[in-house]
Amino acid sequence: MQKIIQLMSLELEKAFENAGYDPQYAKVVVSNRPDLCEFQCNGAMAAKKVYKKAPIEIAKDVAAQLKGSGVFSRAEAVMPGFLNLDLKEAWLADYLNGMAQDPELSVEKAENPRMVIVDYGGPNVAKPLHVGHLRAAIIGECLKRMGRRLGDNVIGDVHLGDWGLQIGLIITELQERQPDLVYFDENYAGEYPEQAPFTIGDLEEIYPAASARSKQDEAYREKALQATVELQKGRRGYHALWEQIMKLSVADLKENYRKLEVSFDLWKGESDVQKYIPDMVRRMQEEGYAYLDQGAWIVDVSEESDSKEIPPCMLLKSDGASLYTTTDLATILEREQEYHPDEILYVVDKRQELHFVQVFRCARKTGLIPEKAELNFLGFGTMNGKDGKPFKTREGGVMRLEDLIGDINREMYQKIVENRSVRDTDAEDTAAIVGLSAIKYGDLSNQATKDYVFDVDRFTSFEGNTGPYLLYTIVRIRSILSRYAEGGGDPAVCRLLPADGKSEKNLMLQASRYNEALAGAYAEKAPHRLCSYVYELANCVNTFYHEHRILAEENTEKQQSWIALMDLAKCVMLDAIDVLGFSAPERM
Repeated sequence: MQKIIQLMSLELEKAFENAGYDPQYAKVVVSNRPDLCEFQCNGAMAAKKVYKKAPIEIAKDVAAQLKGSGVFSRAEAVMPGFLNLDLKEAWLADYLNGMAQDPELSVEKAENPRMVIVDYGGPNVAKPLHVGHLRAAIIGECLKRMGRRLGDNVIGDVHLGDWGLQIGLIITELQERQPDLVYFDENYAGEYPEQAPFTIGDLEEIYPAASARSKQDEAYREKALQATVELQKGRRGYHALWEQIMKLSVADLKENYRKLEVSFDLWKGESDVQKYIPDMVRRMQEEGYAYLDQGAWIVDVSEESDSKEIPPCMLLKSDGASLYTTTDLATILEREQEYHPDEILYVVDKRQELHFVQVFRCARKTGLIPEKAELNFLGFGTMNGKDGKPFKTREGGVMRLEDLIGDINREMYQKIVENRSVRDTDAEDTAAIVGLSAIKYGDLSNQATKDYVFDVDRFTSFEGNTGPYLLYTIVRIRSILSRYAEGGGDPAVCRLLPADGKSEKNLMLQASRYNEALAGAYAEKAPHRLCSYVYELANCVNTFYHEHRILAEENTEKQQSWIALMDLAKCVMLDAIDVLGFSAPERM
């Protein structure tokens, strides 16, 4: 089903052509002055140079062709050459009835689906998820869902940090604490124990202890670096320990991501691409891309147009160890060989932009990926506290993600219990659903590239631009539809009639724009645009609700039309929040 704006543009193209003008100027947009008109066309302003004619005269010519239009109830030329447009209520109702019957709710699927890989996890194993991991997970999951909803083949990859210094630090600290473990005996040839010599809780204590010590003790740090190199070179005992670390960590990470309703198709990490590195580096050396500099192998990636210095991309350190750049390049190589992606999108902290500039340029320069394939970086801003600094615990530490989720759920539980709208037995589950909406919508409603303040009080409010407000609106609609059905009505057979009031038409217009809003948000990689759309839809629903006594309406046809409109608004909102990454409870 085509976007409503496309259908309007087609009508306008015929009018431009019939008036003797090129139809390319017939683009329709939503009016930036809704007090004056619903839609507008500014094409006459651009056409004046070609036709050497005053824009107002061109606009008048086109408006004359729209008299008697089956689409527009008003097409008015206004100075200096705009076309102000209003839709016919009957035409709009017909479009929405078609939308209500369409399982896709008018959302157009891609004619030529692209293969897109979204890299949006990036946690290090053996460390708990904290609030710093929140934005990548929430934004990346939303973009993955957007792409799939619009028909692209989208693969989500967690891309674990599982092969770097943090593993060397854990191995070193374990050896300090338990030197007699068989993993450290280089002469041991037997099977290693199935049971790990640590728990996930142990790992979460071991890593920060080792990290802190490495910053104070240079000899200890060198030992950890050496352990990292030996792991990467295949030392058997270290690899067995690494497997134990991975088994526990991945299980814990999956559980925490599940609570966020975030899922990945691939649970790959840096370790998965180690097999590609030797040949990749060798080829870059043989083809003259890589050269030695103070013992390290590097590739120049600077360009003449650079306004600031872009350092070389380092492939191997002087001790032969690989780096993040090496594994990221090898990951691009692996993804190209296995999936031939049209796009790889990295959803990562914006402070890593330089790293990805180096990686992307090196991948292009050395031919790791075809020119037609896109490499994109969506750098997100910082989640801050009310003090404007990165979000911390009351004690000043980095907050664990599960603790943040717990705090939000408790806040929502208290509000729901006070509201007494949900049975005590259901309140906890409802609080978790509403709490997740508060967290996700609170993040996504902000432009991804900007820092934002995580305000628990505001995000958990049932009023204003919040997730709970959207869910409250959906629950309100469900209540209306349920009571209508209890009275013997069937929402499924109701059809919309032409609007007979402003708030009704505004709601119909907003519902009709879902296709356009979703496609625009995905094209711009801007979840906040979809948030703005669904928030405005909720506002239109509530304005209409307060102005109309839907269940008390005595005119049966009018009541059925309103029920159909409520049902369509509910379906659109449910679809939109599913794309955003959360759901709605039956009651609140």
